[in-house]
Amino acid sequence: MNLSILGIPMDLGAGRRGVDMGPSALRNAHLTRALRDLGHRVTDLGDVRVALPETADKHSEGGMVFLDPILDACQGTRDRLAALPDGTFPLTIGGDHSVSMGTVTGNALRGNPAGARMGLIWVDAHTDYNTPGSSPSGNIHGMPVAHLTGLGDPRLSGLGGGWHMRPEDIVMIGIRSVDPHERDLLREAGIKAYTMKDVDQLGITRIHEETMERLSGTERLHVSFDADALDPSVCPGVGTPVPGGLTYREGHLLMELLSESGRVTSMDIVEVNPILDTRNQTAEVMVGMAASLLGQRIL
Repeated sequence: MNLSILGIPMDLGAGRRGVDMGPSALRNAHLTRALRDLGHRVTDLGDVRVALPETADKHSEGGMVFLDPILDACQGTRDRLAALPDGTFPLTIGGDHSVSMGTVTGNALRGNPAGARMGLIWVDAHTDYNTPGSSPSGNIHGMPVAHLTGLGDPRLSGLGGGWHMRPEDIVMIGIRSVDPHERDLLREAGIKAYTMKDVDQLGITRIHEETMERLSGTERLHVSFDADALDPSVCPGVGTPVPGGLTYREGHLLMELLSESGRVTSMDIVEVNPILDTRNQTAEVMVGMAASLLGQRIL
């Protein structure tokens, strides 16, 4: 398989600094070598240009912090991904989760200017379904899924032109932290979210089976994996840790099952914060997750 790695070193959407170094941490954890060892042809495209927080305009417009530079970075990401040739598997590495507004849109538009129908598997402790009006912080990394479905600020929700995610094509896994107004928006949209209670009761295998059935009508599948979906004991280097997350094996099992489905066409790894990490542990774990999604097996 032809794999293209694209970094988006952005921490403009988060409340804590450090995730802009996530792409470097993942590369230092031998991401390219791990994927080449699986037999893939890997090209590292470098990084999307992102403004520095110290020099960018932080002016909060409409309740959103760093709106303009985040929009610029997402547009750049969208354009880079949309221009990739067919048959390429893009692996985008962030950066805070607001980068997904560019990655998801770019992968939907790739080879299809009108946008393909795409399923989104959102592996995260948070649903990130706030709007500027519901967000308690104004941090855009808590808003990307809402904007992908057409809610929120029209500049961010308009990144796909006329294309938006269908709420019925989104499945969230590992959820355990949701703001009150965000919960109401999720229910109104009808997005399927598997909380950690569901993981405990149903198990990863059944959740995977139900996810594949729910997304059976989509042309492509995109996995957006936030490192904080995993328990902080597994991934300590994240900006918004929440206890009680996915175990190491639950994460790998989910990636292995998704790999076996043969339906995933692109992936994000986001929110790796080496400032808060222990000896690059989080980056190394997330490299392993990507490897499992891309074909690594025990036997």
